[in-house]
Amino acid sequence: MKSAVIVFPGSNRENDVADAIERSSGKRPVLVWHRDSDLPNVDLIVLPGGFSYGDYLRTGAIAARAPVMQEVIRRADKGTAVLGICNGFQILCESGLLPGILLRNASLKFVCRYVGLKVETSQSLFTHRYQAGEVLSVPVAHGDGNYFADPATLDRLEGEGRVAFRYCSMDGDLTPEANPNGSARNIAGIFNPTKNVLGLMPHPENATDKLLGSTSGKALFDGLVDSLA
Repeated sequence: MKSAVIVFPGSNRENDVADAIERSSGKRPVLVWHRDSDLPNVDLIVLPGGFSYGDYLRTGAIAARAPVMQEVIRRADKGTAVLGICNGFQILCESGLLPGILLRNASLKFVCRYVGLKVETSQSLFTHRYQAGEVLSVPVAHGDGNYFADPATLDRLEGEGRVAFRYCSMDGDLTPEANPNGSARNIAGIFNPTKNVLGLMPHPENATDKLLGSTSGKALFDGLVDSLA
């Protein structure tokens, strides 16, 4: 599997996700600078976490208009797998590849801790190594992770099976207490209509090694290798 990680000014998880991909695939992703207007021929494009452009205007708003994003959007529309994590999820929403927007956490505080994450579907190239209903332990680290969309959009995501993950207790309960940021319907990650684009706020790349405290995220990257190699 060939992969590329897009790097913006303020990205801080590009090497973390590159390590996670290398653990699963044995191949180091290419790091692509935001000003580049071309991308190598790859099977997977990743938009990593961080604070692109210092989170000025809105989180992800400037990065969504970076030169490289025109090619990311073109590749996504042609079926290339695209994964956006944390700030990458915000960029995907700002670019129009995913619906909705990420607002300030309901607590108005930065949240950095492990959370319970329920797998809503195994029917995707990102999640097929999981069982629907499986509960993962994955860290979050964000101040603007509160997923919001209008009721019609939320209903459409639900009806089309496009909710990938929800925040939950470690027993799998979808409680307000288990929701670290106030996201609508405890939504932690969503797909585009063809499910080749996934955006999520938690950091699966930081849950791929026992030394990191959890290996719950490794199956996501293993599954991508299965699907794309």
